[in-house]
Amino acid sequence: MKPWLQLMFFLCVFLIWHTEAEFFTSIGQMTDLIYAEKDLIQSLQEYIRAEEKKLSQIKSWAEKMDVLTSKSASDPEGYLAHPVNAYKLVKRLNTDWLELENLVLQDTTSGFIANLTIQRQFFPTEEDETGAAKALMRLQDTYKLDPETLSRGNLPGTKYRSFLTVGDCFGMGKTAYNDGDYYHTVLWMEQALKQHDEGEDTAVSKVEILDYLSYAVFQFGDLHRAMELTRRLISLDGTHERAGSNLRYFEKLLEKEREEKEKDKSVNKTLTTTEAMVQSGAYERPLDYLPERDIYEALCRGEGVKMTPRRQKRLFCRYHDGNRNPHLLIAPFKEEDEWDSPHIVRYYDVMSDEEIEKIKQLAKPRLARATVRDPKTGVLTVASYRVSKSSWLEENDDPVVAKVNQRMQQITGLTVKTAELLQVANYGMGGQYEPHFDFSRRPFDSTLKSEGNRLATFLNYMSDVEAGGATVFPDFGAALWPKKGTAVFWYNLFKSGEGDYRTRHAACPVLVGCKWVSNKWFHERGNEFLRPCGRTEVD
Repeated sequence: MKPWLQLMFFLCVFLIWHTEAEFFTSIGQMTDLIYAEKDLIQSLQEYIRAEEKKLSQIKSWAEKMDVLTSKSASDPEGYLAHPVNAYKLVKRLNTDWLELENLVLQDTTSGFIANLTIQRQFFPTEEDETGAAKALMRLQDTYKLDPETLSRGNLPGTKYRSFLTVGDCFGMGKTAYNDGDYYHTVLWMEQALKQHDEGEDTAVSKVEILDYLSYAVFQFGDLHRAMELTRRLISLDGTHERAGSNLRYFEKLLEKEREEKEKDKSVNKTLTTTEAMVQSGAYERPLDYLPERDIYEALCRGEGVKMTPRRQKRLFCRYHDGNRNPHLLIAPFKEEDEWDSPHIVRYYDVMSDEEIEKIKQLAKPRLARATVRDPKTGVLTVASYRVSKSSWLEENDDPVVAKVNQRMQQITGLTVKTAELLQVANYGMGGQYEPHFDFSRRPFDSTLKSEGNRLATFLNYMSDVEAGGATVFPDFGAALWPKKGTAVFWYNLFKSGEGDYRTRHAACPVLVGCKWVSNKWFHERGNEFLRPCGRTEVD
């Protein structure tokens, strides 16, 4: 490998080393994979050039020998009558053909294979591929995108359009199937079959697609369609044992169902849920653990925002000097009301582009999968409802961190002495954090006695997002969209110290773009006189 390629390779290894897999959870770190793949392509092209040079030499030798042997074979004795020809024949067979053999056996793959073997250790894993597939499904559900839209790459704000092949759609369906998610199995296997029927060239057979699709449809209780798909499979492969066995099983179930219907004449009066679903030609998305799922996802799409004209009249813009903070008197911040109750405000030009890049530069090597605290055990763990990577920056990491911390203190009028470190987060494919509270509701949290609860949240948006990625509050129907350089602020606790349950919020999945944020959680201790108690529990 050339020295400059080795340097580039080790740089890639250094960057990728810190990711600890789970590439799909951070777009910022996935960019390292682009450079790793570029290095592999350059290595591959060097191998191709070496092979082409080798083949060119072999071809030239073969053409020369073809002309020579055509002449010699037409009159062997006459040809060998010349002593030079006789000598050259002996020499060719003893020496030249041996050199050709060595040329043919020359291994030009060693450099490329060595590079590939080393870098493969840092490639995304099966877990990454599964996570990426589930991320696409999450985007599909949240933003109500059909498989055709995703497959054709018709997404808003995209600069580089891409397509999903039959094999890609089949892979999505298999991921869902292996997870017991028959809803998405049906959607993606149908898309794979559709593109196959349209004549797309693929190594995946219709038999494979129909095998998965028919069983997934059966899981929804749609016996008629399961039989139809199975019969189509058998027409393509009459020796498929499982399909034949399934068809006989489906026929028995259908016959049993008919007999039960005949016994129960009242079935004519009303359709069962399954029959209604089958007649509509669609399968419903199963309910899950999140009670406000529909509200949350609607807000992510910009639907159901309860910004009425009456409420709009109560929102204002102003210059904010931090209650006449000396540092802000000459250069106050622009403050805009985002919501009236609970009061949420947005500040503009809080961080410069240079500060943002520096913060990202400091955070990127330390990014690790964001965790949540198990509500039963209190132990930190990863969860599917929080897909991002985060790192924590201390003031002594760089003067910029101290400067940003000081600025947040000046704006809020709260002390950073008891606040948590600056958390920097980067969201990956379909990156999200489902509805949650920032304040603790667990009495066993060790920090509650020493530092108090999380009093307030200061959230910096460090990037624009082309589509998706809003911060939403399902309880009162607010949606805040990322704007680079701005920050939003709200109190998580009432003045009494009681939790404000209205502040349950979520970070919507990023549909298109790369979302970077940083946040500071201010705690109760040290702020007793900066934000005094109210007279009632809900002041």
